[in-house]
Amino acid sequence: MTNVLVLNSSVSGDTSVSRELVNDAITRLSGASADVTLRDLGAEPVPHLSQDAVAAIRGGVTANAAQEDALALSDALVAELLAADTLVIGAPMYNFGIPSQLKAWFDYVLRPGIAFQYSEAGPKGLLTGKRAVVIETRGGLYSEGPAMAMDSQEPHLRNMLGFMGISDVTFVRAEKLAFGDDAKAAALASARAQLDAIAA
Repeated sequence: MTNVLVLNSSVSGDTSVSRELVNDAITRLSGASADVTLRDLGAEPVPHLSQDAVAAIRGGVTANAAQEDALALSDALVAELLAADTLVIGAPMYNFGIPSQLKAWFDYVLRPGIAFQYSEAGPKGLLTGKRAVVIETRGGLYSEGPAMAMDSQEPHLRNMLGFMGISDVTFVRAEKLAFGDDAKAAALASARAQLDAIAA
């Protein structure tokens, strides 16, 4: 059985294009025998890091109730990630980067000794053997042209996934969504074609 972890990070609810494409991805990629875990970071956000959360997550020990809660949440998120064979991430672009809710999820799962480790040769990702499908939605065009330099979304995601050892990453982009109805329709058709190709 395939285990699929789905992360939605849009805060736009039913109007979210990334959520729409994530649902399409689940249908195409999961299959009848897949075990799908849904984590809605937009509706139920992971708390941003605090002094207590950092102490618990990085040290793995707790000294108060806030640290216990932070470590318990981190353990739960890590367990979902470790169980997954495939990770599907819905990542809209907010102000040229990823939603802070998605960044907070990474902050809670990027734990030394679990997701990565340091050695004399440098950092090494420990979550090898997994694949990720990242669905990016963008109002403008950032994969080419003059706005490429403003893209802090895809490089950031690629770096964080790679740091954990997840190198089998496919980015499905729906761009120019704010360029009018025809451009939006073309972007959605292109993204769905990419998902069909991945599923095939």
